[in-house]
Amino acid sequence: MHVLRRPVLALLAATFAAFATPGLSAHAAVVNIDVGAPLARFALLKPGTHHYLRFMRTPSTGANQPIDIWTREIRFEERAGKPLMRIVQRWDGVWPALSTRTLDSWFEAGSFRPLSHERISERDGKRVVEGFVFAADKITGMRELADNTQKDLAVASGEPTYNFETDIEFLQALPLAEGLDARINFYHPGGPSAPQRYSFRVAGSSTIAGPSGPVDCWVVKTDYNRPGSESTFWFAKGSQLMLRQESPLPDGRVMVKTLID
Repeated sequence: MHVLRRPVLALLAATFAAFATPGLSAHAAVVNIDVGAPLARFALLKPGTHHYLRFMRTPSTGANQPIDIWTREIRFEERAGKPLMRIVQRWDGVWPALSTRTLDSWFEAGSFRPLSHERISERDGKRVVEGFVFAADKITGMRELADNTQKDLAVASGEPTYNFETDIEFLQALPLAEGLDARINFYHPGGPSAPQRYSFRVAGSSTIAGPSGPVDCWVVKTDYNRPGSESTFWFAKGSQLMLRQESPLPDGRVMVKTLID
């Protein structure tokens, strides 16, 4: 188990105590992460590109079916004189059919407050464009985006929400530590579910294989508000970069995302 230095441990304990939910175990540090507040480890988000392989594993047979290569790039740019963060993603699919999907998302630097989100999907000669704008009380369709199929979208939110399609980088910026239970308001742009709080808890530590050898990781779990089905993430201690995610499916298969480089 990773042992924190005493000053760091004391600081985390004091921070968590301010947000702890009464009645929970002393080992559970429940923290509401609110949109707009500076994120504790935002500085861990560095400009650069990482690639993940996504594949479907069938435990009963040992079969592994590749799905796509997933590219995630972080950029820091200025727009209208303001320093912003930009995350650009691309999926190049091989199964069940050749396809591509690109995402282009903008945020306030430091707080990760989402500003806009564009998604373009191409498959079987068909191209679908979607664009969204995040505000404090709602998410709406991007009216000025050409061919936007979501231009009439209007989803109310009781509180500002984070963009669920950039959760990997967001979780990387949290103060991951033993016992942390982060409650985060997420919304998947254009998805069927309204914005809501999800629990992401640090369940412990584990050493797993990485691209350059064994890596000591924080193990993070969530049920996405669907009790009985829990996804697991492995974030490297130090960089807090996600190395792997496993999500069980109702049919017994497991969706795996693993870092290539």
